Amino acid sequence: MNLFLDAFWRAVAYCLHPRVIVLSLLPLLLTVALAWGLGYYFWDNTLEWVRGALEASTLVNTVWDWLQSVGAGSLKLALAPLIVIFAVTPILVMLSLLTVALLMTPLLTRLVAARRFPQLERKHGGSLVRSLLWSLGSTGLALIALLVSLPLWLIPPLILVLPPLIWGWLTYRVMAFDALAEHASVEERREIFRRHRGWLLGIGVFCGYLGAAPSMLWASGVLFAAAFVILMPLAIWLYTLIFALSSLWFAHYSLAALQALRAEADPVAAGPTPGATIIDVQALTLPDEPTANANTSL
Repeated sequence: MNLFLDAFWRAVAYCLHPRVIVLSLLPLLLTVALAWGLGYYFWDNTLEWVRGALEASTLVNTVWDWLQSVGAGSLKLALAPLIVIFAVTPILVMLSLLTVALLMTPLLTRLVAARRFPQLERKHGGSLVRSLLWSLGSTGLALIALLVSLPLWLIPPLILVLPPLIWGWLTYRVMAFDALAEHASVEERREIFRRHRGWLLGIGVFCGYLGAAPSMLWASGVLFAAAFVILMPLAIWLYTLIFALSSLWFAHYSLAALQALRAEADPVAAGPTPGATIIDVQALTLPDEPTANANTSL
């Protein structure tokens, strides 16, 4: 628990670093460009397809007739955009996570390592290709889990549990791997995953709940069309900043756990723990004992 909280507060403090703030804008530019491109080419056709599917449904038409009778028929116009927005949001979250993992996580991990763990040996247990394959594989599994669990979202308690849990699992898989890729060997990474899986998953789930908060801006963007152009980039930037926080959190936690693991095997080679103070004490020189010749002369 101490390592969990210590890594969290350090990650929050690092988020105020000017370099971290600037880095958080780089994935935003890529994600906004992708979102704008998809919206420019596919928004109208997607809306027409969703509206056609809704109008072809007898159940939906019954609901619309009831809404019209109670004076809420205007909600019909907002339903199709809402469906498209909530369907696209998880995809953009995944893309934002991938861009953060590929662009920001290595830089942030090096920042943490340089400031807190300068003597930690780099064993390069994860290459760029392996990291990319790991991230893509984990993202694919998360998308499958999202699609399979969609019917369960209709149950009120589960919609508050399943999406953050899936995103938290994905965050834990991607961020923890990248945080240890440069410094830990394959065996050390597996051992840390085995020992700290619960805490790492807890960090991911906590960040998953934080990542669900900006969805309020997406809904506001549909209801207030005039501000949608501003709210959409703001929501994506919040996603990116939250993932940057999680990246720093995983970096502080994972590297500290790696140093502790190496200290168990070789306390001398592992070096002092972060924040430890080494006090140099000057050795005392004892007076020489009387020699044997001196005793004889007496």
